[in-house]
Amino acid sequence: MSERFDCDNCKESLYGRKYIQAEDQPYCIPCYDSLFANTCDECKELIGHDSRELFYEERHYHEHCFRCFRCDRSLADEPFTSQDDALLCNDCYCNEFSSKCVACDKTVMPGTRKLEYAGNTWHEACFICNSCKQPIGSKSFIPDKDEHYCVPCYENKFAPRCTRCKQVLAKGGVTYRDEPWHKECFVCTGCKVQLAGQHFTSREDSPYCLKCFGNLYAKKCESCRKPITGFGGGKYISFEERQWHQSCFTCSRCSISLVGAGFFPDRDQILCRDCNNNL
Repeated sequence: MSERFDCDNCKESLYGRKYIQAEDQPYCIPCYDSLFANTCDECKELIGHDSRELFYEERHYHEHCFRCFRCDRSLADEPFTSQDDALLCNDCYCNEFSSKCVACDKTVMPGTRKLEYAGNTWHEACFICNSCKQPIGSKSFIPDKDEHYCVPCYENKFAPRCTRCKQVLAKGGVTYRDEPWHKECFVCTGCKVQLAGQHFTSREDSPYCLKCFGNLYAKKCESCRKPITGFGGGKYISFEERQWHQSCFTCSRCSISLVGAGFFPDRDQILCRDCNNNL
């Protein structure tokens, strides 16, 4: 007597019948489909053993059920995407959801590299510097109205240049006579000390620190012989081509201040009324 060869589920003989081996056990075709076949997420029917099955995001489909939600095109061998659980071919997705490149007016396809700025979208290769025409990509850029520039081109085209060294003034700096200077370039014409943040004056359009200006151009006080600059609130007295610091304008004999008082010149001296009367 021959050994029995039955379906593991229904126990019917499999001799002369098609069967499928699963989990090391033989099953007739109806039992195999009922036990192991997946249900199509679209039509809710079993996906039989002889059907091509497609799987996407933990969902199973018959090949003929895996179609675009809009145009009903088969997606079995087509690129596709999903929007709110609905399957869409690339054409339908782009028509409904994709942006258009503002440079070439073509659709920015899903998965392609793009750049978005100020509510507009570009293909990465279409977002170029308005000057050198090279793609900007992920590099820094500077917008100017409706144009965009890479940083080197913008600096060469628009950024101010230092009056002294002629190099680009990227940030900060000093303005002197409506001209831009680097802080390190704006120096005293005499001693070359930086003038940014300190008092200075000029002569014939050249800037000087107060010390150099006083030593080179200021008149000297008749009393102390130091320069009279007139800066920092300093006041001075002038008389017959001679000048004094206000604090130095005193009687040559008794040293009383003569500021606001009458005085008497006596050759190189200036005298108060009392000292003059006692001569």
